[in-house]
Amino acid sequence: MFWQILVVAIAVAVVAWLWSNAVHNLSVRRISTGFAFLGREAGMPIADSWIDYTPKNTYLRAFIVGVVNTLRVAVIGIVLATVIGTLVGIARLSSNWLLARLAAVYVEVLRDLPLLLQLLFWYVLMQGLPAARQAWKPVDGVYLSNRGLVLPSVPLHAANDWTLVALAAGVIVFLIVRRRLIAQQMLDGKARPAWPYALGLIIALPALVSWLLGASWSVMLPELRGFNFVGGLTLAPEYFALLIALVTYTSAFIAEIVRSGIQAVPRGQSDAAKALGLKRSFVLQHIVLPQALRVIIPPMTSQYLNLTKNSSLAVAVGYQDIVSIANTTLNQTGQAIESIALIMMVFLTISLGISLFMNWYNARIALVER
Repeated sequence: MFWQILVVAIAVAVVAWLWSNAVHNLSVRRISTGFAFLGREAGMPIADSWIDYTPKNTYLRAFIVGVVNTLRVAVIGIVLATVIGTLVGIARLSSNWLLARLAAVYVEVLRDLPLLLQLLFWYVLMQGLPAARQAWKPVDGVYLSNRGLVLPSVPLHAANDWTLVALAAGVIVFLIVRRRLIAQQMLDGKARPAWPYALGLIIALPALVSWLLGASWSVMLPELRGFNFVGGLTLAPEYFALLIALVTYTSAFIAEIVRSGIQAVPRGQSDAAKALGLKRSFVLQHIVLPQALRVIIPPMTSQYLNLTKNSSLAVAVGYQDIVSIANTTLNQTGQAIESIALIMMVFLTISLGISLFMNWYNARIALVER
């Protein structure tokens, strides 16, 4: 205990000395410290924002926009990278020779190229697309040009929001009910269908809420007016290039994690299931993957953290995430320590949140010895 207290005291003393030294040097150079600058008018334009913002807003509002933009990349990127990586990892174990080789090429090429190089490649590719007037139109209402990807959208109102909340609640309750039905089946061997609960909770409940509140689900199709599109949902080329680069790069590593996790499950498990006449898809979903998750989750957490931190490369293509906005704020105000501290705090908070959730999930699926 004595040595632990001594080590902690030394660490605190070093940090306190560094801080006091920094504050003294800043005061000698007449550089103000503190976070009071967050209340001043920012004066910086932010082109891509999901929340209302104008240059007349404060630096605090600009930082909030940067956090939202970072979360846009991190959350959507994690979901897409997980789906693609899982599919590619399973494809690498396919008995189809061509499919397995294509998956292997995908993994080996993408994970061996630097992420920054891939990001610049996708951004240059986006800039090389035709102008808005000659935009590619793969399907009706979808446009791809050097202005980005334009998709149809549904204007959201309060009634729509409550309908989505009802949908999310229905999905959560259904998963709980389905888990309970499976547990009862494990006890008595009697199969209980889950589709009536899915029909009621996931379809009927949101439909009822939407009807009661009078929600409108009209689809807004984008239209070309002048040199740009009006209406719909626009994914800027900077955001689209960053998202593609992060998803493809991270999914290559996730594919190898999934492949190794599946191969870590004893082959006798799948052989026994096949001997009972079970389908390969059922064996993979209900026998192999649940056991493989115990091997997959820890390294998968590291990939989620890597994707989140790698999103800071957005400055290379001009996407205004928290790092880009903090850099602009630093240049305008000279508050270097405070701006860097805010970046660190944001990424630390997001990373700790991901780690806590994944550790909780890993504990839930861990094998418990009796």
